Amino acid sequence: MKLLNFTIIKLTIFFIVGILIGYHFSIETYTVIVLNIVSVIVLALLYVAQKRLFTKNIWFGLVAYLCMLNAGILTVNLHNQKSFSNHYSNYIVEDTASLHTINFRIREVLKPGNYYDKYVIDILQVDENKAIGKSLLNIEKDSTLNPLKVDDTYIVRTDFKNLINPLNPGQFNYKAYLKKKYIYHQLFIEANSLLKLDNSQTTIFGMANTFRAHVNSKLKPFNFKPDELAIINALLLGQRQDISEEVYTSYTNAGAIHILAVSGLHVGIILLILSFVLKPIERIKHGKLIKIILLVLMLWSFVIIAGLSASVTRAVTMFSIVAIGMNLNRPTNIYNTLTISILFILLFKPLFLFDVGFQLSYMAVFAIVTIDPLLYKLWQPKNWVLDKYWHTLTITIAAQFGIIPISLYYFHQFPALFFISNLVIIPFLGVVLGLGLLVILMAVLNVLPQLLASIFGTTISLMNSFVGWVSHQEAFLFKNIPFNFLYVLVFYGLIITSFRWFFRNNYSNLKYALIAIVLVQSAFIYNKYTKPNNQFIVFHKSRNSIIGQVFNNQITVTHDVDSIASSKYKIVRDFKVKKHIAHSVFDTIPSFYILNSKKVLVVDSLGAYNTIKLQPDYVLLRQSPKLNLERLISTLKPEIVIADGSNYKSYVERWERICQKQNIPFHQTSKKGAFVIDY
Repeated sequence: MKLLNFTIIKLTIFFIVGILIGYHFSIETYTVIVLNIVSVIVLALLYVAQKRLFTKNIWFGLVAYLCMLNAGILTVNLHNQKSFSNHYSNYIVEDTASLHTINFRIREVLKPGNYYDKYVIDILQVDENKAIGKSLLNIEKDSTLNPLKVDDTYIVRTDFKNLINPLNPGQFNYKAYLKKKYIYHQLFIEANSLLKLDNSQTTIFGMANTFRAHVNSKLKPFNFKPDELAIINALLLGQRQDISEEVYTSYTNAGAIHILAVSGLHVGIILLILSFVLKPIERIKHGKLIKIILLVLMLWSFVIIAGLSASVTRAVTMFSIVAIGMNLNRPTNIYNTLTISILFILLFKPLFLFDVGFQLSYMAVFAIVTIDPLLYKLWQPKNWVLDKYWHTLTITIAAQFGIIPISLYYFHQFPALFFISNLVIIPFLGVVLGLGLLVILMAVLNVLPQLLASIFGTTISLMNSFVGWVSHQEAFLFKNIPFNFLYVLVFYGLIITSFRWFFRNNYSNLKYALIAIVLVQSAFIYNKYTKPNNQFIVFHKSRNSIIGQVFNNQITVTHDVDSIASSKYKIVRDFKVKKHIAHSVFDTIPSFYILNSKKVLVVDSLGAYNTIKLQPDYVLLRQSPKLNLERLISTLKPEIVIADGSNYKSYVERWERICQKQNIPFHQTSKKGAFVIDY
C-alpha cells in the first residue's frame, strides 16, 4: 500500500502497537524507561555509523520502530496514575468495606442515572495521605439539592467500591469503559453526607464549566424548549448530557448522530466563519501570521469548552497542523497531516485510541479523503446546486464506507436512510452553527432580540422533527446485526480491495478483491462453527427470572416477565447479537430442565419440590422460596446451588452462609453474573 511509503505513518503504527501492548500487558515503568534509553542510544549510534559510511542500514529503521513501540508503552504507563506510589488505591484494601475520610474535587458532571447523579472526581486525599487518581461518584438523587459544580471540593466518610463486571453475556462492559478513563473505583453516598470545603483553586475544566453555565444562564430567559437548549449545548458547547433519550435515539436511528458530536465537520465550519470574521487582520503587517495564531487559539479554546472530547480534539489538532503548514508555506499531505495529529493526540491522551468517537472520526476522514475524490469523479453536474448536493452525497457515502464496520461492531445497527438525513441537515448545518454563534455572542452581551432567539429555536425544532420522522421509518433501520471484531478486519479488507479493483480494474487488484471475499466467507464459516451449540444460561435480572437454553442456532427463553415488549428482553437481545443466534422463542419457566446427562431443579416461591424422584445436579432458587435449604441439600445433594436476581437480598445472604457451612458451591447472579452450563 502506498500509504505505508510515508515514514510518519509507519512510525505511528508502531507507536499504536506500543499503546496496545502497554494497555493489555502490565510492564513495570522502570523496565520500560530502561528499554527506551537503550533503544534511543542504539538508534543514535546507528545514525552516526550510517552517516559516516554514507549507506542505508536496515537496522536503523528497525531500531527506530522499536523506539516508537517502547515510547507507546511508556506513554501508557506515564499517563496511568495507578502506576505511581501516591495513587489512592495504594491507601485502601481491596474487597473490604473499610471506611476512609476522602477529600475530592469535582472534575466532570456526567449524565444522571435513574437513581443517582453521577460525577467524575479527582481524589486529593485519603485519610492522612495526599493522593492522586480519578473515581466515579454516585450521589442519591435529591430534588431539594442543587447539582455539584466542577472544581468544588468536598470531604466525605465512606468506602471505595469496586466497579461491577457485566452480569450478563453480551452486556456493555462499563467497568472496562471506565478503566480506559483511568477510573477503577466508585463511591456511593447521600448528598447530606458531603461536607463542602473552601476552595480557591480553579482548573481549566472549572473555567470551561463556568463559561458553559454562564452561556446557559443567558439563554434561559429566551424560553428555549428543553430539547432545543440541549441541542444548542451539543452543537456549540460540546455537552450532550441534557439530550433526552428520545432525541438521542432519533438521531442514532436516522444515521445523524455525528451531527450531535462536535467533530471535523463542525470545527471546519466554525473555522470558515472565524476566518471570514478575522480576514481584515490580514491587511496589517504580519496580519496573516496573527490571524492564524488567533484562529488556533480560538479553536483550542473551543476544544476546552467542549470538554476535550476525542472527536473535537482530533479535528482541531488536524486543522492546527494544516494552519501551521500553510503559514510555513510548505506543501502538506493530508495523510501525513492526519497521522501527525493521531501521534500528537495519543502522546497526550494514549487511551483515546480506544474511544469510539476517536476511531469513527479518523476512519471517516481517511475514507473521505481516499474514496470521495473517486466517487465525485463519476459524475460532475454543471448545475451549482446539483453539484453541491452530489458532492455532499459522495462525502456521506465515503464516510459511511469508512465507519460502517466499526459502527456495526459497537452499535449493531445500520440506518439505511443515513443519506437522506445528511443531504438535508449538512447543507444547513453551517447556517445553524453560524446563527448559533451569533445567538450566544449576543446573549452574553445582553443584546439578543427575542425574534432572533425564536427563529433559532424554531430552526432546531424543525431539524429535530425531521430527524425524528426519518428515524421512524423503521423498515429502513436494520437492528441487532451480529458483528464481531473478526468481521471488522475482513470487511475493511473487502472495502479497500473492492474500491481498488473498481477504480483500477487490473489483474492484481482483482486478485486481492477475490482474496478478501474468500476471507469474508471464511470468517462467516468460522463463526458458524464457534457458536454455542448446547448452552443453558441463568441470566441476572433484578426482580425477575430469565433463563435461556441454546440449541441449533435458537434460544428458548423461559421467564416470568409480564410483557414480551419489556426492556428486560434487552438482556436476551444482547446475548443473541454477541453469540450470533438467529432465532428465539419464549415460554414460561418449568420446574425441571434436563440437559443431556445434567438436571436442573427450579424451586420457586412455593418452595415445593419432589424429594423422591429427583436427583438434580443443580438447584435454582427463584422468587424467594421459603424453604429449609439445609434439608434440601442433605436430601438432594446437588453439585451447585444457584440464586438469580428475583430473590430477596436477605434470603440470598442466608443461603450463601448455609452453602458455605455445607461446603456446597453457591452462585449468586447479582455478584458473579449469569450462570452458564455447556452441555
